[in-house]
Amino acid sequence: MGLKFTKMHGLGNDFMVIDAINQSLDLQTQRVRAWADRHFGIGFDQLLVVEATSTPNVDFRYRIFNADGSEVQQCGNGARCFAKFVYDKGLTDKTEITVETASGIIVLYVEENGWIRVNMGAPNFHPQSLPFTMPAEREHYALDVLGEEFEIGAVSMGNPHAVLRVADIGRAPVDKIGAAIESHRAFPERVNVGFAERLNANHIKLRVYERGAAETLACGTGACAAMVVYRNWGEVADEVTVSLPGGDLKIAWNGERDAPVWMSGPAVTVFEGELPEE
Repeated sequence: MGLKFTKMHGLGNDFMVIDAINQSLDLQTQRVRAWADRHFGIGFDQLLVVEATSTPNVDFRYRIFNADGSEVQQCGNGARCFAKFVYDKGLTDKTEITVETASGIIVLYVEENGWIRVNMGAPNFHPQSLPFTMPAEREHYALDVLGEEFEIGAVSMGNPHAVLRVADIGRAPVDKIGAAIESHRAFPERVNVGFAERLNANHIKLRVYERGAAETLACGTGACAAMVVYRNWGEVADEVTVSLPGGDLKIAWNGERDAPVWMSGPAVTVFEGELPEE
Protein backbone atom coordinates (compact mmCIF):
# COMPACT_ATOMS: atom_id res chain seq x y z
CA MET A 1 0.00 0.00 0.00
CA GLY A 2 1.21 3.49 -0.82
CA LEU A 3 0.78 6.57 1.33
CA LYS A 4 -2.75 7.97 1.12
CA PHE A 5 -3.22 11.74 1.25
CA THR A 6 -5.78 14.47 0.63
CA LYS A 7 -5.17 17.75 -1.15
CA MET A 8 -7.12 20.66 0.41
CA HIS A 9 -7.15 24.43 0.44
CA GLY A 10 -8.41 27.30 2.56
CA LEU A 11 -8.85 30.37 0.33
CA GLY A 12 -6.15 29.07 -2.00
CA ASN A 13 -3.66 28.40 0.82
CA ASP A 14 -3.15 24.75 -0.11
CA PHE A 15 -2.23 21.70 1.90
CA MET A 16 -1.34 18.05 1.66
CA VAL A 17 -3.09 16.30 4.56
CA ILE A 18 -1.97 12.88 5.83
CA ASP A 19 -3.73 10.60 8.29
CA ALA A 20 -0.84 9.30 10.41
CA ILE A 21 -3.19 7.50 12.80
CA ASN A 22 -4.24 4.72 10.43
CA GLN A 23 -1.06 4.46 8.37
CA SER A 24 2.65 4.72 9.10
CA LEU A 25 4.54 7.84 8.06
CA ASP A 26 8.28 8.32 7.71
CA LEU A 27 8.76 12.09 7.66
CA GLN A 28 12.04 13.38 6.30
CA THR A 29 12.84 16.95 5.27
CA GLN A 30 13.86 16.02 1.73
CA ARG A 31 10.66 14.00 1.30
CA VAL A 32 8.46 16.93 2.39
CA ARG A 33 10.32 19.21 -0.04
CA ALA A 34 9.82 16.72 -2.88
CA TRP A 35 6.09 16.41 -2.18
CA ALA A 36 5.79 20.22 -2.03
CA ASP A 37 7.33 20.73 -5.48
CA ARG A 38 4.60 22.00 -7.81
CA HIS A 39 6.23 20.58 -10.93
CA PHE A 40 7.58 17.22 -9.79
CA GLY A 41 5.46 16.56 -6.69
CA ILE A 42 1.98 17.19 -5.33
CA GLY A 43 2.51 20.89 -4.66
CA PHE A 44 1.43 22.67 -1.50
CA ASP A 45 2.16 25.55 0.85
CA GLN A 46 2.17 23.28 3.90
CA LEU A 47 1.88 19.66 4.96
CA LEU A 48 -0.64 18.81 7.70
CA VAL A 49 -0.21 15.61 9.69
CA VAL A 50 -3.04 14.11 11.77
CA GLU A 51 -1.75 12.15 14.77
CA ALA A 52 -3.19 10.49 17.85
CA THR A 53 -2.72 12.22 21.19
CA SER A 54 -2.20 11.02 24.73
CA THR A 55 -3.30 14.35 26.24
CA PRO A 56 -6.52 14.02 28.30
CA ASN A 57 -9.67 15.62 26.83
CA VAL A 58 -7.95 16.27 23.50
CA ASP A 59 -9.09 14.61 20.27
CA PHE A 60 -6.05 14.82 17.98
CA ARG A 61 -2.49 16.02 17.63
CA TYR A 62 -1.72 18.24 14.65
CA ARG A 63 1.69 18.91 13.07
CA ILE A 64 2.48 21.44 10.35
CA PHE A 65 5.42 21.54 7.94
CA ASN A 66 6.30 24.30 5.50
CA ALA A 67 7.16 23.56 1.89
CA ASP A 68 10.86 23.84 2.81
CA GLY A 69 10.47 21.00 5.33
CA SER A 70 10.62 23.16 8.46
CA GLU A 71 8.09 22.44 11.20
CA VAL A 72 5.97 25.36 12.46
CA GLN A 73 3.63 25.90 15.39
CA GLN A 74 0.34 27.07 13.93
CA CYS A 75 -1.60 27.71 10.72
CA GLY A 76 -5.12 29.12 10.70
CA ASN A 77 -6.12 28.01 7.20
CA GLY A 78 -4.58 24.64 7.92
CA ALA A 79 -6.58 24.33 11.14
CA ARG A 80 -9.82 24.72 9.20
CA CYS A 81 -8.73 22.12 6.66
CA PHE A 82 -7.68 19.83 9.52
CA ALA A 83 -11.17 20.04 11.07
CA LYS A 84 -12.92 19.32 7.76
CA PHE A 85 -10.55 16.40 7.08
CA VAL A 86 -11.05 14.57 10.37
CA TYR A 87 -14.82 15.18 10.25
CA ASP A 88 -15.30 14.14 6.61
CA LYS A 89 -13.05 11.09 7.03
CA GLY A 90 -15.07 9.89 10.00
CA LEU A 91 -12.11 10.14 12.38
CA THR A 92 -14.56 11.97 14.65
CA ASP A 93 -18.27 12.71 14.67
CA LYS A 94 -17.82 15.74 16.91
CA THR A 95 -18.56 19.24 15.62
CA GLU A 96 -16.43 20.68 18.45
CA ILE A 97 -12.92 19.28 18.03
CA THR A 98 -10.08 19.85 20.48
CA VAL A 99 -6.62 19.68 18.94
CA GLU A 100 -3.09 19.69 20.34
CA THR A 101 -0.60 21.79 18.36
CA ALA A 102 3.03 22.78 18.91
CA SER A 103 1.81 26.13 20.26
CA GLY A 104 -0.91 24.75 22.55
CA ILE A 105 -4.50 23.53 22.46
CA ILE A 106 -6.98 24.92 19.93
CA VAL A 107 -10.69 24.21 19.49
CA LEU A 108 -12.29 23.85 16.05
CA TYR A 109 -16.02 24.05 15.31
CA VAL A 110 -17.71 22.57 12.23
CA GLU A 111 -20.62 24.91 11.44
CA GLU A 112 -23.85 24.05 9.65
CA ASN A 113 -22.97 26.15 6.60
CA GLY A 114 -19.77 24.12 6.09
CA TRP A 115 -17.45 26.85 7.36
CA ILE A 116 -15.03 26.11 10.16
CA ARG A 117 -14.80 28.41 13.18
CA VAL A 118 -11.55 28.31 15.09
CA ASN A 119 -10.73 29.51 18.60
CA MET A 120 -7.19 30.69 17.87
CA GLY A 121 -6.39 31.51 21.49
CA ALA A 122 -5.40 34.85 22.91
CA PRO A 123 -2.85 37.02 21.07
CA ASN A 124 0.52 37.53 22.73
CA PHE A 125 2.09 40.96 22.22
CA HIS A 126 5.19 40.34 24.35
CA PRO A 127 8.28 40.57 22.08
CA GLN A 128 9.86 37.46 23.59
CA SER A 129 6.85 35.38 22.52
CA LEU A 130 7.72 35.74 18.82
CA PRO A 131 10.72 35.99 19.56
CA PHE A 132 11.48 39.64 18.74
CA THR A 133 14.62 41.33 20.10
CA MET A 134 12.91 44.56 21.18
CA PRO A 135 13.44 45.08 24.94
CA ALA A 136 9.86 46.05 25.81
CA GLU A 137 6.36 45.73 24.42
CA ARG A 138 5.07 48.66 22.35
CA GLU A 139 2.10 49.24 20.06
CA HIS A 140 4.42 50.45 17.29
CA TYR A 141 8.01 49.52 16.51
CA ALA A 142 10.45 51.18 14.11
CA LEU A 143 12.38 48.62 12.06
CA ASP A 144 15.26 49.41 9.71
CA VAL A 145 14.88 47.32 6.55
CA LEU A 146 17.24 47.65 3.59
CA GLY A 147 18.14 51.16 4.67
CA GLU A 148 14.52 52.30 5.06
CA GLU A 149 12.53 52.63 8.29
CA PHE A 150 9.20 50.81 8.57
CA GLU A 151 6.62 51.06 11.35
CA ILE A 152 5.23 47.68 12.38
CA GLY A 153 3.09 45.97 14.96
CA ALA A 154 4.18 42.57 16.27
CA VAL A 155 2.18 39.72 17.78
CA SER A 156 2.29 35.97 18.25
CA MET A 157 -0.79 34.02 17.19
CA GLY A 158 0.94 30.76 18.09
CA ASN A 159 3.43 31.75 15.38
CA PRO A 160 5.21 35.10 14.92
CA HIS A 161 3.80 37.99 12.88
CA ALA A 162 4.96 41.45 11.93
CA VAL A 163 2.21 43.70 10.53
CA LEU A 164 2.88 46.73 8.32
CA ARG A 165 0.34 49.42 7.53
CA VAL A 166 0.20 50.13 3.77
CA ALA A 167 -1.79 52.72 1.83
CA ASP A 168 -2.26 50.60 -1.31
CA ILE A 169 -2.17 46.82 -1.00
CA GLY A 170 -1.71 46.41 -4.75
CA ARG A 171 1.56 48.34 -4.68
CA ALA A 172 2.92 46.86 -1.45
CA PRO A 173 6.53 45.57 -1.90
CA VAL A 174 5.58 42.14 -0.54
CA ASP A 175 8.35 40.07 -2.12
CA LYS A 176 11.27 42.44 -1.48
CA ILE A 177 10.38 43.84 1.94
CA GLY A 178 8.59 40.69 3.06
CA ALA A 179 11.68 38.58 2.45
CA ALA A 180 13.92 41.14 4.19
CA ILE A 181 11.73 41.32 7.30
CA GLU A 182 11.15 37.54 7.41
CA SER A 183 14.88 37.00 7.91
CA HIS A 184 15.62 40.26 9.80
CA ARG A 185 18.10 39.91 12.66
CA ALA A 186 15.44 41.26 15.06
CA PHE A 187 13.47 38.03 14.49
CA PRO A 188 15.95 35.25 15.31
CA GLU A 189 13.47 32.51 14.37
CA ARG A 190 12.15 34.42 11.34
CA VAL A 191 8.68 35.93 11.09
CA ASN A 192 5.54 36.04 8.95
CA VAL A 193 5.01 39.48 7.42
CA GLY A 194 1.57 40.99 6.82
CA PHE A 195 0.96 44.01 4.58
CA ALA A 196 -2.39 45.43 5.73
CA GLU A 197 -4.55 48.17 4.23
CA ARG A 198 -7.39 49.38 6.46
CA LEU A 199 -10.47 50.20 4.39
CA ASN A 200 -12.73 51.02 7.33
CA ALA A 201 -13.39 49.90 10.90
CA ASN A 202 -14.83 46.57 9.71
CA HIS A 203 -12.68 45.75 6.70
CA ILE A 204 -8.96 45.14 6.09
CA LYS A 205 -7.22 44.04 2.91
CA LEU A 206 -4.14 41.87 3.46
CA ARG A 207 -1.23 40.17 1.73
CA VAL A 208 1.12 37.93 3.69
CA TYR A 209 4.71 36.87 3.10
CA GLU A 210 4.82 33.61 5.05
CA ARG A 211 7.86 32.32 6.86
CA GLY A 212 9.28 29.46 4.79
CA ALA A 213 6.67 29.74 2.03
CA ALA A 214 6.93 33.31 0.54
CA GLU A 215 3.66 35.04 -0.41
CA THR A 216 0.58 32.84 -0.27
CA LEU A 217 -3.02 33.41 -1.35
CA ALA A 218 -4.21 33.35 2.26
CA CYS A 219 -2.87 33.09 5.81
CA GLY A 220 -5.30 32.50 8.65
CA THR A 221 -2.99 33.43 11.50
CA GLY A 222 -1.84 36.40 9.41
CA ALA A 223 -5.45 37.58 9.12
CA CYS A 224 -5.82 37.24 12.90
CA ALA A 225 -2.55 39.11 13.46
CA ALA A 226 -3.54 41.99 11.17
CA MET A 227 -6.92 42.34 12.89
CA VAL A 228 -5.58 42.25 16.45
CA VAL A 229 -2.74 44.69 15.68
CA TYR A 230 -5.21 47.18 14.18
CA ARG A 231 -7.60 46.50 17.09
CA ASN A 232 -4.73 47.11 19.51
CA TRP A 233 -4.10 50.41 17.72
CA GLY A 234 -7.79 51.28 18.24
CA GLU A 235 -8.51 51.50 14.51
CA VAL A 236 -10.99 48.66 13.90
CA ALA A 237 -14.10 47.21 15.54
CA ASP A 238 -14.46 43.88 17.37
CA GLU A 239 -15.45 42.03 14.17
CA VAL A 240 -13.59 42.53 10.91
CA THR A 241 -13.65 41.04 7.43
CA VAL A 242 -10.10 40.40 6.26
CA SER A 243 -9.84 40.18 2.46
CA LEU A 244 -6.89 38.16 1.19
CA PRO A 245 -6.03 37.33 -2.45
CA GLY A 246 -7.74 33.95 -2.00
CA GLY A 247 -10.93 35.26 -0.37
CA ASP A 248 -12.40 36.57 2.87
CA LEU A 249 -12.12 35.52 6.51
CA LYS A 250 -14.16 36.76 9.46
CA ILE A 251 -12.01 37.65 12.50
CA ALA A 252 -13.39 38.64 15.90
CA TRP A 253 -11.53 39.85 19.01
CA ASN A 254 -12.82 42.17 21.75
CA GLY A 255 -9.46 43.74 22.59
CA GLU A 256 -9.02 42.05 25.97
CA ARG A 257 -5.52 40.59 26.29
CA ASP A 258 -6.72 37.23 27.65
CA ALA A 259 -9.68 36.92 25.25
CA PRO A 260 -9.50 34.47 22.33
CA VAL A 261 -9.39 35.46 18.68
CA TRP A 262 -12.10 33.78 16.58
CA MET A 263 -11.59 33.00 12.91
CA SER A 264 -14.31 31.73 10.55
CA GLY A 265 -13.86 30.65 6.95
CA PRO A 266 -14.17 27.88 4.37
CA ALA A 267 -12.13 24.71 3.85
CA VAL A 268 -12.25 22.75 0.59
CA THR A 269 -11.21 19.23 -0.41
CA VAL A 270 -9.60 19.23 -3.86
CA PHE A 271 -8.70 15.58 -4.47
CA GLU A 272 -7.58 12.31 -2.90
CA GLY A 273 -4.35 10.57 -3.86
CA GLU A 274 -1.95 7.80 -3.04
CA LEU A 275 1.83 7.92 -3.33
CA PRO A 276 3.61 4.78 -4.54
CA GLU A 277 5.77 2.86 -2.10
CA GLU A 278 9.40 3.97 -2.15
